[in-house]
Formats: sequence, structure tokens, C-alpha cells
Amino acid sequence: MKIQTSKIDTIIHATWIAPVEPVDTLHHHYSIAIHDGRIQDLLPKQDILDKYLADVEITLDNHLLIPGLINTHTHSPMSLMRGLADDLPLMDWLNNHIWPTEQQHVSAEFVLDGSLLACAEMIKSGTTCFNDMYFFPEITARAVEQAGMRAKLGLILIDFPSAWASDADEYLAKGIELHDKLRSNSLISTAFAPHAPYTVSDAPLKRITTYAEELDIPVHIHLHETADEVEQAVSESGQRPIARLNELGLLSPRLLAVHMTQLNDDEIALIAETGAHVLHCPESNLKLASGFCPTFKLQQAGINISLGTDGAASNNDLDMISEMHTAALLAKAVANNASALPAEDILRMATINGAIALGLDSEIGSLEVGKSADITAVDLGGIENQPVYCPVSQLIYSAGRENVTNVWVAGNHLLKDKELTTLDEKAILEKAHYWQEKINT
Repeated sequence: MKIQTSKIDTIIHATWIAPVEPVDTLHHHYSIAIHDGRIQDLLPKQDILDKYLADVEITLDNHLLIPGLINTHTHSPMSLMRGLADDLPLMDWLNNHIWPTEQQHVSAEFVLDGSLLACAEMIKSGTTCFNDMYFFPEITARAVEQAGMRAKLGLILIDFPSAWASDADEYLAKGIELHDKLRSNSLISTAFAPHAPYTVSDAPLKRITTYAEELDIPVHIHLHETADEVEQAVSESGQRPIARLNELGLLSPRLLAVHMTQLNDDEIALIAETGAHVLHCPESNLKLASGFCPTFKLQQAGINISLGTDGAASNNDLDMISEMHTAALLAKAVANNASALPAEDILRMATINGAIALGLDSEIGSLEVGKSADITAVDLGGIENQPVYCPVSQLIYSAGRENVTNVWVAGNHLLKDKELTTLDEKAILEKAHYWQEKINT
């Protein structure tokens, strides 16, 4: 008679598991044991059944299990501006369309409804954690808690007043207050989020350098996004933005540098030397014609690169599976090397590299015993994904977010057979339609 030795919460059986760590590992017909929100074991199916008895047992045939995807750069409330001002260059898009709309409409209500819309989209796309930058981050925190997701919320700072704060002092005070409030939250943490070198002056950036060190949190900033940004900085100050940030003490392992499409070899060497991270948003960069991040060069230099979607206003989605596909193809074209950034490396960029950038790699980013059970299940059984020779390659080059069927965060089942369990999809859609009519008026 078989004796069940341990009672646990959940067992998930899958055809394939790509744990990400160890590198290039792929398990066939393995299972994951989950208890108290953490991965208890990862073993062949029969070994798990011999060792554990679970309250819930799930079998996912033809599925690939991966760590929950980590979107390291987005502006979640901007989902309500999806498609509002397409086919325009960045500064025209910002100055003449996005910022005026924000000035008129952004409020706590706007941020809550937009954040819930974004959380729903991300969960259904297999994303379990995101790094956000927007006004009213305390309201986005409410949406994240309702969704049951994980997030790093940006403590935004910008030189001009907004509906959230009037000046640098107020931005920083409100940000630090939120950081203190979330200090004990297991799923939500914070990062300073000065918008960009061209919108934040030296004095506030110096203060952020000091506070980030004191509070031990990252600094998340748009940097070298376009050639115009760099040229304008040189024209006004004689310095490229990276040089300026380096003088201010911001280049360090705390720095999360978004976009980085305009880099010379000396700057790549400096990023590598200082340990800063690059948050790559290929689809937004392509759509806004911002330039190409030299990801293969960065990787060769030993720089940690993660992936983000940017906001739905400039992408126009929050689909990390699509982002992986684009990042893989673009890296090869830019490097003129078909071997650049193979599928396994791209999956790492969307998982463990993102966790490293956010300082969460001891908790998430790979399917390892002891880590949080943040898991995404992708169905590769459909005709569009057949035959399957290499499941990870199939994920990057063939699969889409419509193939995501189940998502867990800290062992909680947020997407069950493609249905959201924590969010009211109908109510979220109604709010999206309400804002569409209001913004169009």
C-alpha cells in the first residue's frame, strides 16, 4: 500500500517545465508541489505522487510551465489611452496628445480603472509581476492587491505639477510615505521613478540618489530613449544624459535604465562597470521609431537585460509573450547574427533577469524549491503550435498570449482555464468604455 508522506495545497502536472534555473533545463512529465504559496518540490510526476497528497491536483497535458512573466517597465493606468494617438513620433505624441489628455483626465478614479484593466490584461497574458511608473501609485497598489498580482510601484517624480503632486518636495514626500506603508507587503514594493533626464532637474535627482541608498530601493528612469533626447541634452549642457547621471551618482546596480536605444561603446562599458540594468521595450521603441537597443552587445558586455512592454498607449498592449517574440527577432536583425539571443536567453530576460533587476530574484523569476509559486501555464497543444520539437522555442517563436490558460501568484490561482478568478472582467470592460466616451468628448 502506498503511503502519502506529506499533505500539501496543490500539485500541478505538466508535459514540460522550463524552470529557467538551472540554465537550459527542460523537464519532461514533471510536477510541481506547492504549499503555503511556495514551491515545495519539483520532481518527475510519479515521484511527486509517491511523496505528496494535495488538496488540489491539476493535470495540464500539452502544457509548458514557466516562471510567471515579469514586465519590468510599464505605465499601467495608460491602458485607458490605448490607441489614442497612434503613428506619431515620441515628443509629438507626448507633448501634443498624451500629456494634455493626462492633464485633463488623470485622477484617482482614472488610475484605479486603468490599473485594473492593465492587471486583467497582464494576468491573461501570463504576467505575474510588473514594474510601474505613474501618478497616484497608492491607487495602483489597490488594484494590484485586488488582482492578487506582484508589483514594484514607481514613486514618480517630475519637475512639473500634476494631479498627484505640485513640486519635487510633494512628489518625494508622498512617495516615501507610500514606501513606508508598503514596507511589510509581501507582494508590492517600491522604486523611485524620476521620469527622464529631460523632465527632472539635478537637485531632485541628487535627493533621489541619497534616498535610494538610505531606503535600499531601485531607481527606475527612461534613459537615452531617442536620438533627439541625447542631442538636446548635448546642446543644452554639453553632456549626454548617461554622463550627467553618472556625475550625479545614479549609475549603480540600483539603476533601472529604460529603453537605451542610443548607446556608444564607451557608454556600454560604463553601464557594465557600474552594474546598471537595461529594461528593453522593443515594441514601443519600434512603434515610436525611437531606435534600437543593442541587446546583443549589452549581453556580450555582461549587462543584465530585462523586458518590458511600456504602456499600452505606445505599444499598444501589455503582452509579454509578444514582447519576447519581437525582442528575439529584433536582436538578430540588429546584430546581423541569427544566433544572437536564442530562445532560452529571451525567456530569461522575461523572467529571472527581470527579477534580478527588481531585486526580487530570491523570491521569483525561476521555478526553484523555496521560491514563491508564481507560475504561468502555456498550452502548446493547438494546431498553431504543432509539432513541438523544442517547447521553449515554440513559446518564443510560435505561441501567443491566447495560449496562456492558467496563472498562479504565490500559489493563488489568478487565471483558471482562461478565466480571471480575482477580477470582474465585465465591470472592467464597462469602465473602459466609460473612459473612452469621456476622453472622446
